[in-house]
Amino acid sequence: MARTLLLAVVIVAAAGIAGAALVAAIGPSREAPRGGAPAVESRPGGDGPAPAAPVVTLKPRKGRVLTVADAVKALDLIRPSRQKLAEDFTLPLAGGKSFRLGAERGKVVMINFWATWCPPCREEMPAMERLWLHHKDQGFVLVAVSLDADPVVVPSFVDQYRLTFPVALDPKMDLGNAYGVRALPSSFIVDTQGYLAALALGPRSWDNDASHSLVEGLLR
Repeated sequence: MARTLLLAVVIVAAAGIAGAALVAAIGPSREAPRGGAPAVESRPGGDGPAPAAPVVTLKPRKGRVLTVADAVKALDLIRPSRQKLAEDFTLPLAGGKSFRLGAERGKVVMINFWATWCPPCREEMPAMERLWLHHKDQGFVLVAVSLDADPVVVPSFVDQYRLTFPVALDPKMDLGNAYGVRALPSSFIVDTQGYLAALALGPRSWDNDASHSLVEGLLR
């Protein structure tokens, strides 16, 4: 599948092409969420990252605890209509090591597809960092898979945004194609048994009560 087709311009609210693609990817039981970021047609060559994000400040969580079902609804996530194992993969990390999904069985894993030239991706990164810091010691794993064609730009982005979660590299979009990614950002939530639990198409406020409740509920 050509990259331009993979990242063809769609508006999530329209639900047409994107909705059909997502059905093929994980068999959602409802329509794609409203308000998600549109995908992009191609990878701009000279569009660098936005100004540096503020330093992430971790605060004690005192929010309302929701059930997993309520958290999914509040975050406007897509649920699979049937059980489906997340496809295993191994990718190199920006830091030089590697990440294998199968090695994380027994943990809740969030796989976030993004790119440095994607503004909505940059928008949600600080919240993802806060979610990761809150739950990484309880069995939560977050891996952000960069679809940048040139992996050289990724390490400087990671440093600029002070990201500490694993950042993997998929420059040929092999994993992106395998997971049926049609828009950025896209986030796949994998439960402790290795099954796809939910999908977020577009950015989310990953540090709110619903996000924390989702992770906590899936870990129980």
